[in-house]
Amino acid sequence: MAGRKTIKQRASLRHVRLRKKIRGTAARPRLAVYRSLNHVYAQLIDDDRGVTIASASSVDGDLKKDISKQSKTEISKLVGALMAKRAKTHGISNVVFDRGGNRYHGRVKALADAVREGGLVI
Repeated sequence: MAGRKTIKQRASLRHVRLRKKIRGTAARPRLAVYRSLNHVYAQLIDDDRGVTIASASSVDGDLKKDISKQSKTEISKLVGALMAKRAKTHGISNVVFDRGGNRYHGRVKALADAVREGGLVI
């Protein structure tokens, strides 16, 4: 059993594979999603300069009052909508989606759909 990897280790390996192909620029930053057990985080990253342009998460002060008694998927939708709003304030309309090694379903898909509904092109 020494060769078995945990779910997080396998996701990390998938993320490394993805990052070989995905790169964010100033014109089209990378929308990186991290999903923990209880929270979801999203960042717009310019990999050329190595800076985070904007971020949103389920622990964000702007969402604290909205997330009580909601499911994790509904919270992810709120984070996606907030991320799209913050991207628009920076003049960003196109992004490259980085799912962080997670499968594209559930909370990750809900966040991506909410970002699209907010007006960003993935």
